[in-house]
Amino acid sequence: MTFQIRPLRSSDPADLASLYTICLLTGDSGKDASRLYQDPELLGHFYAAPYGVLEPELAFLLEDDAGTCGYIIGARDSRNFEERMDREWLPPLRERYKMPLESDRSPDAGMIRLLHTGYHAKAEADHYPAHLHIDLLERVQGQGNGKRLMHTLWAKLRQLEVSGVHLGVSKKNAGGIAFYQKLGFELLEDYGSWESYGIRL
Repeated sequence: MTFQIRPLRSSDPADLASLYTICLLTGDSGKDASRLYQDPELLGHFYAAPYGVLEPELAFLLEDDAGTCGYIIGARDSRNFEERMDREWLPPLRERYKMPLESDRSPDAGMIRLLHTGYHAKAEADHYPAHLHIDLLERVQGQGNGKRLMHTLWAKLRQLEVSGVHLGVSKKNAGGIAFYQKLGFELLEDYGSWESYGIRL
């Protein structure tokens, strides 16, 4: 099996579709979340696609012989990304997805509420201004691909003179936490169901 990392082509609909697909297939703490959502695009609308559209220079795809199987995406300035997402990305989605009833506690409703709430940078952004998301299909995990993707993004962030990067991870994702710690990420904050980790560049 051969692997290749390449920049995302923002003008290619297939590349954007890959972000949506992989986001869904890893959206349950690294496992397939497609059984949880009636609308398969909801996770990608918030956690993947806006990065490919708003900061395509920080989006990289992993490919193997069977096709696209992973990605790493990021924002160099989390506070600026918060403003751009709210101004450029979320308005048409808020029109498309109306706020659900308070009594609706489905996963779809939870994601729609996030689209209306928007992305809000945490205090960690003051010292670790960039943030990232990394997802790999299960078939290519544990083969060094996550580390290769991470170093690819770090190299780009260093070119842009970014001083640090943070990320969030569910406490249920034990494999992800172990992976980040092995790479040198340090625990920054405990938010109850998830934790924030950061690393200096």
